[in-house]
Amino acid sequence: MPKMNTKPDKSYENRQKKVRERIEKIRHKIVIMSGKGGVGKTTVATNLAFSLSVQGYEVGLLDVDIHGPNVPKMLGIENHRLMMEKEGITPVVASPRLKVISMAYLIGEKDTPVIWRGPLKMQAIQQFLGDVVWGDLDYLIVDLPPGTGDEPLSIAQLIPRAHAVIVTTPQEVALLDARKCINFAKQLGMNVLGIIENMSGLICPHCGKAINLFKEGGGEKTAGDFRIPFLGKVAIEPKIVETGDRGTPFILEHPDSPASKAFEEIVGTIISLLKEKGRGEKG
Repeated sequence: MPKMNTKPDKSYENRQKKVRERIEKIRHKIVIMSGKGGVGKTTVATNLAFSLSVQGYEVGLLDVDIHGPNVPKMLGIENHRLMMEKEGITPVVASPRLKVISMAYLIGEKDTPVIWRGPLKMQAIQQFLGDVVWGDLDYLIVDLPPGTGDEPLSIAQLIPRAHAVIVTTPQEVALLDARKCINFAKQLGMNVLGIIENMSGLICPHCGKAINLFKEGGGEKTAGDFRIPFLGKVAIEPKIVETGDRGTPFILEHPDSPASKAFEEIVGTIISLLKEKGRGEKG
């Protein structure tokens, strides 16, 4: 397994150049953000990436949640290992068109904490972007930790003109932090693609009706307040938890469920928005 260099060095400009060379081969860079933890951001990121890949797009999924990297677990690839080639680090192939990089592959034991300050995080993210052989991608989905700390700031600086997707729940506490995320992204020059309202009602497994555990409509209202697109809402379904723990994308195992249909519509909306912005679809 290739080892991450955790000693700050003076080759900042060289690393920046390598990052620019790598990301030039990536058509769309989408950063998945949330103001607070526990809103299902990683679930959204993994299912969004997987959905794009099964539609025929070449997709990379970068797990930048350095202190809590859960993407490999949710995709069932946590026991894989990174390989070093002449060109750089080869990402793990999760499916025919989906490549993954995560801090989880570099920390050894699962229970080992990552105790780093900001500069080391910045260098690690530079290596994720500059030393990994992503190749030609249609989409790079970046799963960030919650909040507006070191990792989101590093990504905003390293990937100019990235697109941000904000994940929130309808709960007022989550919406307060989501609004900060939106302002953070705008101040750093990121294009806010829109808001996803996750956990928007619980689908009762017995009667099939929705129960609004965390209220409803808060994400859509916030999108309206900021005049940004509302990408859609995804209900809570117990099977989402089950498939995530088993390492299977929810949309793969339950394609006809309300949540899977919602993800499908959200992906279609994102593709359309990017097309409107002049980036264009594949082909």
